[in-house]
Amino acid sequence: MVKRLLVTLLFVSVLSSARATHQRAGEITYKRLSELKYEVTIITYTQAYSLADRNELELLWGDGTSSILPRSNGPAGYTPAGYPSDHIGEIIGPASDSIRKNIYIGEHTYAGPATYLITLEDPNRNDGIMNIPNSVEVPFFLESQLVINPFVGTNNSPQLLLPPVDKACVGHPYLHNAGAYDPDGDSLSYSFVVCRGEGGEPIPGFKMPNEVDQANTSTFTINHATGDIVWDKPTMQGEYNFAFLVEEWRNGVRIGYVTRDMQIRVLACTNEAPEIESLMDTCVVAGDSLTYNIKATDSDFDDITLTATGQPFVLAISPAVFEQMEDTLYGEATALLQWRTDCSHIKKSAYQVYIKAADDARPVSLFDLYTLNIRVIGPKTENLSALPLGNSITIAWSPNRCTNAVSYNIYRRNGFYGYQPGYCETGVPASTGYRKIASVNGWGNTSYTDNDGGSGLVHGVDYCYIVTAVFPDGSEGIASDEACAHLKKDVAIITNVSIDKTSVNSGEVYLAWSKPTEIDQQQAPGPYKYLIYRSPDITWSNPVLIDSALSLNDTIYFDNPLNTSDNVVSYRVDTYNDTPGLRFLIGESQAASSVFITFAPGDEKLRINFNLNTPWINNQFVVFRQNKTTLAWDSIGYTDQNYFIDMNLVNGETYCYKVKSIGSYGTDGITDPLINWSQEACGIPVDNEPPCPPVPVLNTDCSTFSNALTWIYPELPCGQDVAGYYIWYKSPKDTALAVIDSVFGIHSTTFLHGPLSTIAGCYAVSAFDSIGNVSALSDTLCIESDTCRGYTIPNVFTPNGDTYNDYLVPFPYTSVERINLEIYNRWGRLVFKTEDPAIKWDGKILNTNQPASDGVYYYVCDVYEITLLGTVKRTIKGTVTILR
Repeated sequence: MVKRLLVTLLFVSVLSSARATHQRAGEITYKRLSELKYEVTIITYTQAYSLADRNELELLWGDGTSSILPRSNGPAGYTPAGYPSDHIGEIIGPASDSIRKNIYIGEHTYAGPATYLITLEDPNRNDGIMNIPNSVEVPFFLESQLVINPFVGTNNSPQLLLPPVDKACVGHPYLHNAGAYDPDGDSLSYSFVVCRGEGGEPIPGFKMPNEVDQANTSTFTINHATGDIVWDKPTMQGEYNFAFLVEEWRNGVRIGYVTRDMQIRVLACTNEAPEIESLMDTCVVAGDSLTYNIKATDSDFDDITLTATGQPFVLAISPAVFEQMEDTLYGEATALLQWRTDCSHIKKSAYQVYIKAADDARPVSLFDLYTLNIRVIGPKTENLSALPLGNSITIAWSPNRCTNAVSYNIYRRNGFYGYQPGYCETGVPASTGYRKIASVNGWGNTSYTDNDGGSGLVHGVDYCYIVTAVFPDGSEGIASDEACAHLKKDVAIITNVSIDKTSVNSGEVYLAWSKPTEIDQQQAPGPYKYLIYRSPDITWSNPVLIDSALSLNDTIYFDNPLNTSDNVVSYRVDTYNDTPGLRFLIGESQAASSVFITFAPGDEKLRINFNLNTPWINNQFVVFRQNKTTLAWDSIGYTDQNYFIDMNLVNGETYCYKVKSIGSYGTDGITDPLINWSQEACGIPVDNEPPCPPVPVLNTDCSTFSNALTWIYPELPCGQDVAGYYIWYKSPKDTALAVIDSVFGIHSTTFLHGPLSTIAGCYAVSAFDSIGNVSALSDTLCIESDTCRGYTIPNVFTPNGDTYNDYLVPFPYTSVERINLEIYNRWGRLVFKTEDPAIKWDGKILNTNQPASDGVYYYVCDVYEITLLGTVKRTIKGTVTILR
């Protein structure tokens, strides 16, 4: 009897598997409907005539809930199994290919912001996949990640426009591109992942397509930036599956991904693929029209069909149009891409147009695929003007022709440059010397008054401006023409505040200025006089009149004795009309300070900071260090930053420095370059720097329920004085990371944590040195409980007293707090229940303690799993068979 039952069970199992073999390829995408409401679309490609055809699929939303989604594409009719259906999907390609496209759509509202893994598991894949052992018994698994975060904003998944089923020829290169675009304009990246099966686990024995034929080598690659997948030379006929991630990035942060699991059928053929003639990436100014000619040829003189997909063709406003021309030559095809662009099309990243040229050869239609990048850029801002007024300059411009501009960026430099934007060039490159000084919000706000942040502009200097429009995604339009203006040079302009002598008591400063040359002599007939003010700080908070000069040509002053060792000094020179009975202030120069150096000691290094506040631009600083033997000042380096780091020093020793600044007003009539010296100052390097944070990697061993934490300690510029590492851990019940262990030695970079009752948890590492300095924490890495196979109950046990398999116990499990298991017989009578995850049912009936009859029993089990978000209930259902 037992043998007959076993045979029956095996037969049913095999029959069930045979009827459940159909999944070829697919992906899950999502679209935001409102703050927490999303529409999710499952697209699958299946064996067209399989009896396992699915009218509906169960989708797990990633929040502990699931929904049954009905198929929504294709006409009404009967499934291959003979069941009526409102939608039976769509047969694509020749009937001999046996491919059915299926679309399932559902909506779901999430409870709140979080990261959700949306998954589908369906038995099973189609039979005979070359790189998946026994594929007929392997479930099909898809996963997409959805990040809901109010700080991220609207988040829709990438959309994949080209289908995930293809053909290839033995010995001929194969090319695929998913035709992906992101509706939100996020950046996309691409990477291979292992195909997954039951429970989302990697499929045991899975190989990449090029690894199947060990005798003939080939390469199988993906371009991480474009998504182009190339198999240089398929060598064996058959069907192959592989999977890849399409990840979306915003401001350098990953905010979701879609997994595509796709299939290639490799056949024997002698056909050559057509070739698309080389295309050049291009750009178009929003509002203008783009016309692009495409041509393809075929060496076998096959007929060619040219098609194009991509985001420009699915835009709601003014989409692109692609039309194949009528060609009279064999083996040649042309097409025309036309796009009347709109201001709503402007974005930072390029639009991808995927052009496909396919021949009509049999049994395999080969194709060439080309990705054409098209940028739609913002128009130039027109009619920029500049008008000086007092100590400021007001610039004005016309509203940008694209009314969706959200702001304008304003750039300034000293002196005219003559910048002309290059082809497709937007914004203002730093190489021009222009720097962004302000932004003005609003399309209609078209003026700005520049007074240098309230300090006032320098008289006599030519100030030049450029304005660009900024659009909703932060992209800038084409730069305006330059507009320049200057304030009359009717005041002194300081050119030098240079430390001639460093001393606490007898220091000296060299002060110089450029005299006024545009005084209105009718209003100020002269004679003229300078008043010289000094403030012992950089902020001009305590000015004191220190002297005067009676001649307009008297433009040099030596200020002594001073404490130039401990204090920065600033100066201002006021110009007065000194006509008897008509004495008044003509104007003040801008204040200018000396260069004052300070130190930030580090481990075997000194950071030398240059503190200064000058109205001119300092382009370069040259650093000098005093030679301890000769006492000469040696130049050790230069920088355009306001600091310099002197490396490879000896901790505890004294090093002395001074700095030469080289600057300019960038205008005619003023000395150029401007050379000024700092004081002489000394610093001492000390080991006060913690090591760098390690770079961790976290893996889980599901056979031992242990988490393996490894890490890499960065090389230069990180110090190598590492004595050991602290291991930080946070369980799901903890509120913060805490140190749980430490290891010693710079090369001790592994830690095994386990076995654990729950693998869910978060880890980080910090490094400490021999002095006791501790690094910042590394990135925190977390493992979720679903990394390992979830709680699973066997489907058979044999309580016959032979000590083998006498109890119903689950497969090895982790991360289960408790369960609520109820087992029923075929008449619905409860025969056993427990909250113990170990179960240990001995096959006896509840209350009577009598042995249950051999046969099939049904169970419902609520599993309370420990996750990073807390305890989450998951309900599993199934059957268990008693055999004695």
